[in-house]
Amino acid sequence: MSGVSRHYLLAAGGTGGHLIPAFALAVELEARGHHVALITDARGAKLPGKPDSLVTHVLPAGRIGKNPLHWPKGIEAILEGKRMALRLFESFQPSAVIGFGGYPAFPALWAATSARIPSVIHEQNAVLGRVNRFFAGRVNAIATSYREVHRLAAKHAGKVHLVGNPVRAEVLALRERPFPAFAEDGLLRVLVTGGSQGAGILSEVVPDGLAMLPPALRGRLQVTQQCRPEDIEAVRGRYASHDIPAELGTYFEDMASRLADAHLFIGRAGASTVAELTAVGRPAILVPLPIATDDHQAFNTAEVTALGGARMIRQDRFTAAELAKQIQAIAMNPETLATAAHAAWNCGYPDAVRDLADLVESFGGAPMMDVIQVARSVSAQGQEQVA
Repeated sequence: MSGVSRHYLLAAGGTGGHLIPAFALAVELEARGHHVALITDARGAKLPGKPDSLVTHVLPAGRIGKNPLHWPKGIEAILEGKRMALRLFESFQPSAVIGFGGYPAFPALWAATSARIPSVIHEQNAVLGRVNRFFAGRVNAIATSYREVHRLAAKHAGKVHLVGNPVRAEVLALRERPFPAFAEDGLLRVLVTGGSQGAGILSEVVPDGLAMLPPALRGRLQVTQQCRPEDIEAVRGRYASHDIPAELGTYFEDMASRLADAHLFIGRAGASTVAELTAVGRPAILVPLPIATDDHQAFNTAEVTALGGARMIRQDRFTAAELAKQIQAIAMNPETLATAAHAAWNCGYPDAVRDLADLVESFGGAPMMDVIQVARSVSAQGQEQVA
């Protein structure tokens, strides 16, 4: 694609799960010389980590929930979002529109498919999300992050491309670093995060579960845990009562470096979390969020648990005793922990952003425009040489 500059429009919901891969793709496409813009909601426009160069458009995006009384307002917002997207297309002239799921992506994808602009959807989870499910039959390609994706109709198999879930560059950079040395008398560094919805149960269970480990293992613990603001002092008290050293915070800016040092992760099974754990190769105890749509977090754990890179505990069985049992199974023996780390590493997709960008570039190439752009580029180079 050298010498050919195109315009690509990314559309994603306002959460990190949708936007982290969108940000990664934006950086890759811009590095290849393309122009990229983003459509999201107000939350997404403020999400940390958004590339400074990424022009962002906030469009209305209605949500069609279970209550029919809310449908008229939701439909009105979607229609307004579609009209605004079409006006944006007139000025931006995208070669393709790429959707990453979430309701804010709906108007842009609807506008693209209506205007016959090539479109691609990327699914981060092991279950096809509602918006992606709606457009699966209408788009040109479906990029997936897992070998098996539930709720994906067999009739769409011909347009499916397994690329993986792009992760942040600073996390991917850790992939070639060796697993931190872990000896029978060395520290066992545990990283615990749960996100805004999930940290509560982890704050309740993890300190007591770690306290139930055999003394030889418990005495070597070094814990880093992300907590909700309302939980942090109670959690601090629990660790102090168990005499377990723990660093607590509501947010860690240097999460990549903490993941690099960790021997074991305990937390939820969101798409970005699983992608980062497998990109780096970190063993995990995963507790899927029970209210996740279509139970997608549980399905996200299937591949890595089957290969031995993680263990999954359902929340209704997530007790201190069960956690201690699973940690012992994976971390009592240094060789077992290292084997689990390697199994997790083998589940990673380090080329996800490159492969997704290749897929995106394969659609939306307006041949005449490409020829014009290349000709302009050659002409400009010729003028420089004459000058």
